Amino acid sequence: MEFSYLLINFLTIFFPIVLSFDKRVAFFKSWAYVFPGLLITGLLFLFWDYLFTIYGVWSFNPEYIIGFHILDLPIEEILFFITVPFACIFVYECLNYYVKPDLLKRFSSPISYFLIAFSILMLVLFYDRVYPLITFGLLAVVLIITEFVVKSTIMSRFYLAYLVSLIPFYLVNGLLTSIPIVMYNNAENMAFRVGTIPFEDHFYSLSMLLINILLFEYFRKRARVAK
Repeated sequence: MEFSYLLINFLTIFFPIVLSFDKRVAFFKSWAYVFPGLLITGLLFLFWDYLFTIYGVWSFNPEYIIGFHILDLPIEEILFFITVPFACIFVYECLNYYVKPDLLKRFSSPISYFLIAFSILMLVLFYDRVYPLITFGLLAVVLIITEFVVKSTIMSRFYLAYLVSLIPFYLVNGLLTSIPIVMYNNAENMAFRVGTIPFEDHFYSLSMLLINILLFEYFRKRARVAK
């Protein structure tokens, strides 16, 4: 039982790693652009994760982790911020290769504007609870920077990848919250769940994946320019 969270991490990344060597997508050739973003984003989210653990936003069931901690965080939780973004960037690249039409091009800006407005509304309604405060505050800032400062052109592709990534999201987070391996304190969240998954998790994941993919594209573009 103590290997449960570790096994979930392993299964999350196993198929993306194996399929990275498929000759068509050849995702392994892009690994060099993935890992810098994983490091930067991982450090940011692990900082929040550490604070959330200290302030009791969530905790970890000792029956399902091996017991090795770094700064009060189980090693499995640290690996989570590597395995999940890696798998989702893999999904993003596969969709870019296999789905040539830009299906959400007309809708990406309205989606972003809606999410910014929705995030601000959630901040007003749940300003006194740590998880929605950080989650929706971060999402609003990231989307405003992406849409109005960086003016990224990848948002339609990102949203498609995010929608597809919700399938493994519900599998992984469903396991983590139903067993439960990660236990949430409803006093610090909206106390609304999709199944066993806190509503905020969807938007926490969205911010994490968006930052990772923006950095992935940035490092890839920089490498191409350098060549």
